[in-house]
Amino acid sequence: MNRKYFGTDGIRGRANTEPMTAETALRVAMAAAGLFKRGDHRHRVVIGKDTRLSGYMIEPALTAGFIAKGMDVTLLGPLPTPAVSMLTKSLRADMGVMISASHNPYEDNGIKLFGPDGRKLSDELELQIEARMDGDLASDHAASDALGRASRLDDATGRYVEYAKATFPVGKKLNGLKIVVDCANGAAYKVAPTVLWELGAEVFPVAVAPDGRNINDNCGATHPQLMQEAVLLHQADLGIALDGDADRVIMADEKGNRIDGDQLMGLIATTWAKAGRLKNNTLVSTVMSNLGLERHLEKNNIKMLRAPVGDRYVVEAMREKGCNVGGEQSGHIIFSDYGATGDGLIAALQILSVIGERGKKASEVCSIFKLVPQVLTNVRADGEVLKHPAVLAAIDAAEKKLGKTGRLVIRKSGTEPLVRVMAEGDNADLVQKIVAEICEVVKKHA
Repeated sequence: MNRKYFGTDGIRGRANTEPMTAETALRVAMAAAGLFKRGDHRHRVVIGKDTRLSGYMIEPALTAGFIAKGMDVTLLGPLPTPAVSMLTKSLRADMGVMISASHNPYEDNGIKLFGPDGRKLSDELELQIEARMDGDLASDHAASDALGRASRLDDATGRYVEYAKATFPVGKKLNGLKIVVDCANGAAYKVAPTVLWELGAEVFPVAVAPDGRNINDNCGATHPQLMQEAVLLHQADLGIALDGDADRVIMADEKGNRIDGDQLMGLIATTWAKAGRLKNNTLVSTVMSNLGLERHLEKNNIKMLRAPVGDRYVVEAMREKGCNVGGEQSGHIIFSDYGATGDGLIAALQILSVIGERGKKASEVCSIFKLVPQVLTNVRADGEVLKHPAVLAAIDAAEKKLGKTGRLVIRKSGTEPLVRVMAEGDNADLVQKIVAEICEVVKKHA
């Protein structure tokens, strides 16, 4: 499947260089409008964004493209990706758009598209949009008297705050809990502290002063050290670190120990299975999830299904298998009972509800299995290097060394020009050596 613009999570790249330019954003909007204008009603698209400086360039370009095709645009301002997904469906919009490069540095930006059901688009729809982008986009412009209009939804933040709070158990509160929340200077810098405070917690917010350039800058889910240190500094009960668009979460217990997505998913899966809430008694994860999680679930008679990397592939597998919990080691966790995409804040609330039910410290509740030694190294290289005979030979040799006691996952990143090399197994030294050997061959032939 050859793609020119879309990766595993929408379109992403360096701001003001292709494909992340105002011109391309305009064409994306025009092309997508052609697919989602169905029927003779007034068509609407909602647009949210994170706090990147380049959002001021991408947002008006998208708006112009949709208006030119006769679609009304509702601007949401800075909001988490899951909020855009929720509001797309809630407002009965024909589609939704999130302007964000998620966990990437501020120099990058991206465009994520949602259908009227709030779900990210399928590969097939993205390919149709790509084909339209390179075609004649002027053929179906709206007439002068049928142009769309743009307006701003002033209560978008409040709507998401209430939506998130409604996912917490009725009648339960966070009273007495001291919680650090790191918002990555990103899209959740207002809503996350508000939700936690309104639920009764004493909140210590960090990285909540976005300036357009500091999103994900040594903070957030990809740099949880800031959150971990703040937990110790404030003697908090636990910490929550979101990424730039708040669709993923990493947590820390009261000792400052990091709790990743695999541990969080394992806790929810086992808790919900015992309560009869885990549909089909199955958790959907990805090829990157730790072997320790798989072994833990197996001991608890819970099935684990591995999907390709990317939360939309997890969602597709969840729909196909009728599951209601899925996610990624990186902290994308999807609860289909509550939303159509990963939501870092709602995932944290579900963990908080379990901790509250058990009446124990986070360190006693959240680390539920022993991680199998796993090493992940990123090499800056084009994905084509994975076809090189020397690289293929190194991979084959590594798989033979690991045998049945471990796993090897090597893939091209769908969001950055990187090759990701991951190995895991019971022998930590062997795993480290294997990853180093493969990375060396990749670098040599990159």
